Amino acid sequence: MGSTADKAHGLANEAMGKAKQGVGNAVGSDKLKTEGAAQELKGDAQKATGDAKAAVKDAANKAADAVNKNLRI
Repeated sequence: MGSTADKAHGLANEAMGKAKQGVGNAVGSDKLKTEGAAQELKGDAQKATGDAKAAVKDAANKAADAVNKNLRI
């Protein structure tokens, strides 16, 4: 999965997790609250993965640009 897809899935999981927690609070369901918290954490991890992938890609592109620049001289 690419960095953008990871970030999108992360945002979706965070939103669903928060919604589950809200429903769990409203109906008094500890199970829904726990599932929601876990899904929100999963979303956080997915977003972090997407951010890390983007950072690695940017660093690789900068390194490649620097090498290409040196080769042209």
